[in-house]
Amino acid sequence: MNSIRKDIIYLASKNLREYMAGKLVVIATPIGNLGDVSKRMIEVLRSVSFIACEDTRVTGSLIKMLDIKNELLSLNAHTEEKKIDYIIERIKSGESCGLVSDAGTPGISDPGIRLVNAVRKQSIEVVGIPGPNAAILALSISGLPTDAFVFEGFLPQKKGRQKKLKQLSEEERTIVIYESVYRIEKLIKELNEYMPERYIVICRELTKKFEETYEGFPVELLENISSIKMKGEFVVVISPLKWKRL
Repeated sequence: MNSIRKDIIYLASKNLREYMAGKLVVIATPIGNLGDVSKRMIEVLRSVSFIACEDTRVTGSLIKMLDIKNELLSLNAHTEEKKIDYIIERIKSGESCGLVSDAGTPGISDPGIRLVNAVRKQSIEVVGIPGPNAAILALSISGLPTDAFVFEGFLPQKKGRQKKLKQLSEEERTIVIYESVYRIEKLIKELNEYMPERYIVICRELTKKFEETYEGFPVELLENISSIKMKGEFVVVISPLKWKRL
């Protein structure tokens, strides 16, 4: 039996706490719908020594609903510099740290990636609990090519934004972008300027009650901008450079 198979069996056993001792565990959490909570995710959140999270209020609400009582440690762009060394020392002492983001998979457009890098530099083992990811979900339902794609996360808000859009206009693969409610209309206008020939699929509030998808060329989306609800979180999927809709 290979080592991967042994690990799967071990993780599924009652010895999770022992298995995870001295490790960083990257744990994906729901992006909106609590129905996406997995049994494994719950078991691991209960078994780690403590949980590093973006916002203790957000993660606190989640673990309370799941009846999990565990220590929460804030780790975000403002606190990570002070907290990373502290977390590493605790892991080295034999504790296990569960890393979560406010929603989805940690490290994707998320400050948690710095902790993962720092931990790996210390030769500490990192394991992951897979789960929801907004970018992959949007890509999978977009109908656009998935054999090759580029994920850009959030574009620069001001400095470097136009330069980035110009670079992306020459990208031959499918493009996936995150955008906030405050800049989604601006982004559509920019795509009409830089990539008017590209087909766009916009996913709003994925997995949530008011999930919606809008699609069309940038000019078509602009003509119907009033129909796009400016609320929630958006994932924008952009067709490849030479792709034509059948």
